[in-house]
Amino acid sequence: MFTIFRGGQSGAWRVTRFAPVKGAGLVRTPALSSVYSASIALPILPSTNSWRLAGIASHVRYVERAEKEKLVAVQAGLGRPEASLAALIPIKKSAAWWDLTQEERRRIFEDKSQHIAGSMKYLPAIARQLYHCRDLGEPFDFLTWFEFEPGHADMFEELVGTLRRTEEWNYVEREVDIRVERERLDAG
Repeated sequence: MFTIFRGGQSGAWRVTRFAPVKGAGLVRTPALSSVYSASIALPILPSTNSWRLAGIASHVRYVERAEKEKLVAVQAGLGRPEASLAALIPIKKSAAWWDLTQEERRRIFEDKSQHIAGSMKYLPAIARQLYHCRDLGEPFDFLTWFEFEPGHADMFEELVGTLRRTEEWNYVEREVDIRVERERLDAG
């Protein structure tokens, strides 16, 4: 099942911040939507005021069994009513990253950058899902989606800042940071 994010004029999420972090950005749009689909629909015509990114949630990579069990035990699911803030952060890594073996990438990802261990303290407050899109011919390798409550916004900023200071992020050649919010589902 594919997850398709569309930036456009309407959607369930209102864009509150749109920042190219590294490399080329995307067209700034006022809204974001996401849908699950059995196929990726191609854009009808190229548009100067919208975009479409697609990925697939796959098995976790670079994770050892004990780490996976800890993650599963503490992570929250997406779609919590109180999580009215979210971030979509598409990332493309360099050819140098992909030229490394899986073992070399694991050493950088966890042994040097502490991606898993360092992120554990932010769970379950921040729910996350990684969508792979490198093999789909998409412009990014990963689409990272995070959801959190307004009271955890500073915690999310800390998490993102910590990850961007790691050795792993030296291999990022393109990154866009899109922050969104929706009305609380329990708001009346």
